[in-house]
Amino acid sequence: MSDHSGGDRPGYIAVLLSTFTTVFLAELGDKTQLATLLLSAQSGSPALVFFGAALALVCSSLVGVLLGQWLARILPPERLELMAGLLMISLGLWLGLQASRSLLFNPVS
Repeated sequence: MSDHSGGDRPGYIAVLLSTFTTVFLAELGDKTQLATLLLSAQSGSPALVFFGAALALVCSSLVGVLLGQWLARILPPERLELMAGLLMISLGLWLGLQASRSLLFNPVS
């Protein structure tokens, strides 16, 4: 079990601000935000679209938190950081490859 007495763990405010900033910036301009924009425009009920989108983000974040908590119990922190880093690099390379293929095979006129 891990020690929850503090040690080198970041404080409450640092974790909260880091999480908010990371998720907020990651979600800006993504497909989810664009879909929400379109749903709001089409439905004429922006408040309902906001609450539906907020509930969906909370639920998907809950899955991430629970999965992260489970992984933290079975893997050492160093291995978890390495896996997360490799996943981010892999996603970046994959998205870059998709974008370059799109530009090569569908040039903008």
